[in-house]
Amino acid sequence: MLIRHAGRPDGEQTDIRCDGAVIVEVGPTLRPRHDEEVVDASGGWAMPGLHDHHIHLRSLAATLDSVHVGPPTVRRRTDLADLLREADLRAPSGQWLRGYGYHESVAGSLTRGDLDAMVPDRPLRIQHRSGALWMLNSVACRAVGVESCTLPGVERSPDGTATGRLWRMDEWLGEVLPSTPPDLTTLSRAAAERGVTGFTDATPGMSQSSVDGLAQAVATGDIIQRVHCMADPDIAMPAFSVPTQSASSCAGTDRFSLGPRKILLDDDRLPTLPDLIERIRRSHAVGQPVAVHCVTRLQLIVTMTALDDAGVLDGDRIEHGAIAPTDCFEWLCRRRIIVVTQPNFPLERADQYDTDVPDEDRPDLWRLGSLLDAGIAVAAGTDAPFGRPDPWQAIAAAAQCHSGRDVGETVSTTTALRLFWGAGDQPAAPRRLEVGALADLTITRQTPAELADDPAAAEICATVVGGRVIHRG
Repeated sequence: MLIRHAGRPDGEQTDIRCDGAVIVEVGPTLRPRHDEEVVDASGGWAMPGLHDHHIHLRSLAATLDSVHVGPPTVRRRTDLADLLREADLRAPSGQWLRGYGYHESVAGSLTRGDLDAMVPDRPLRIQHRSGALWMLNSVACRAVGVESCTLPGVERSPDGTATGRLWRMDEWLGEVLPSTPPDLTTLSRAAAERGVTGFTDATPGMSQSSVDGLAQAVATGDIIQRVHCMADPDIAMPAFSVPTQSASSCAGTDRFSLGPRKILLDDDRLPTLPDLIERIRRSHAVGQPVAVHCVTRLQLIVTMTALDDAGVLDGDRIEHGAIAPTDCFEWLCRRRIIVVTQPNFPLERADQYDTDVPDEDRPDLWRLGSLLDAGIAVAAGTDAPFGRPDPWQAIAAAAQCHSGRDVGETVSTTTALRLFWGAGDQPAAPRRLEVGALADLTITRQTPAELADDPAAAEICATVVGGRVIHRG
């Protein structure tokens, strides 16, 4: 394949030739070869393909058949009740109703009684915006046997009755709920239309069968991007079964890889320090980095302490880093810890941060420019579906001063793009379009100068994975 007239940030144009999955020539005026596929970029920016370094693919796919029930779509209890009742009327009899993106600013802490008043006769479950909590109505509680469940995540009232609120129980719900295969194909094609060439799935605690299923979706071409999947140390690399007649499955086995171990922390149920240290050591013993969920000051400090004792392995990451005090910068830089942040959140959640974040935490909330200025390795992901899945929105948010982000934390459009240019296993090392590099590319219709002015308006000319066009605009 030959990409012609690709724009560069210096204002010049170049051609890029791919042979198989690799870039083999870069330079002006390359001549097309016989039977070579040609993509005319017409001056649009050809860049390393965008990799979303923190996303939850199955959860995102599930939102295609779900109702968004949080800000900015829904802001009041009456709005929530009206939306759920309308969805209840449209859905077939007996079908589960699923909501996502809920925040307490809408109607406070929802219990089964609150949800029964809105949808009394159909099983309903609503996921909190944080992803940590599910809220079920009484029909749903009975359907999955919440009252008899003995797991500690079941919240109960003083009399022992389940409130319908389930904390960190995704895996259990996945086992007891009716099985519906997620529509990964639609998700993947939509991402290709936005120039996404790779994902890092950051779902914690996935079983072997769940990882196998994700890998199979890549192998068969349901997912056409690369997938780097976080996994526990006992998860084995899946065996692939590729249909021989499936052209879309080309090199599918090369597009899936296992990544770091995801370690989830919650302030109200933190593991003991020896337990956290042991989890990290167990992963490091088999050469596997860790990716530790840190959204509070306490979680970051506990993680730093544990890593000091367990030792640091190349590739260890802090996921989110929502609160990052400056007195942690020197440690993060010296230890070469990667921070995988979400530049979209200060914009998407500005209203809630204005009321929910304590004054003492505001200066340290969702840092970006100051992390980079301190020499800390940084990459970015959308955290979809808990954030919007379009990386261009995150890129624009990182490059613009708005409510929720201090002007000192903004970066240039090119710097924001570089946060999505790393490979799955090296998220903070932006790739370059050079001979020998993997032929994963995003080509925009806008020139580099045009894109710098308004990255949110990016239009994709072509998306290329492994030297194969997976989307042409």
